[in-house]
Amino acid sequence: MKTLSLLAATAMAASAPTAFAQQAPAPAIEAGHTMLTVTAEGSSTREPDMANYSAGVTTQGTTASEALSANSAQMTKVIAALKRAGIADKDVQTSNLNVNPVYAQPKRLPDGSYEDDGQQRIVGYRASNSVSVRQRKLQDMGKVIDALVTAGANQVNGPNFMLSQPEAAMDEARVEAMKSARARAELYAKASGLRVARIVSISESGGYSPQPVMFVRKEARDMIAAAAPPPVAAGELEMNVNVTVQFELAP
Repeated sequence: MKTLSLLAATAMAASAPTAFAQQAPAPAIEAGHTMLTVTAEGSSTREPDMANYSAGVTTQGTTASEALSANSAQMTKVIAALKRAGIADKDVQTSNLNVNPVYAQPKRLPDGSYEDDGQQRIVGYRASNSVSVRQRKLQDMGKVIDALVTAGANQVNGPNFMLSQPEAAMDEARVEAMKSARARAELYAKASGLRVARIVSISESGGYSPQPVMFVRKEARDMIAAAAPPPVAAGELEMNVNVTVQFELAP
């Protein structure tokens, strides 16, 4: 069996058998035929209709209890602001909650040594709590972010844009990828004086990713109380599908 391959050398090396792994059997083709492996990509674009972002509160206190109590009171206001802004309970999920000590920097003495042998001393505690928010109405995102910060959120990160139903766009990308793979196989077959007899196997990988659109607001509430809602540009998402197709070529 003759073989034409467009796979990268690294992929060929990764498929080499080892003492502990079993190599998958090669697909059977007719004697005198040739196996051609083609990797092709297809894509499609859509405007996102959803987004995820995180919002949270960080507070400090002299004791862990004090830091957590202040944080809980502020976070309760933040979650209430989300509800007033029209975010459903199912679209708000706690994503991070922690309380950590705050250490003082060791004091250096004139002789170059450190006070208390450089041992770190706890001077307070920091509490952080954040929620992941699913925004279904993108046109309201700026207003919601502004309401969060006004309510006391001092950490806002995101967004991650997405599609609520990506399958139709992914199917478009799949069709394009297969057309590209088939056209490339026909090209190689013709250049080799052969013809495409059949498709032996198909494998897929891919997904979708947003264009680089992001906002991050971490200002304290008193610094942005009079600020206008932040502008949010959703841009578009690109769905990508990569297919690896094995073709059997015949004389």
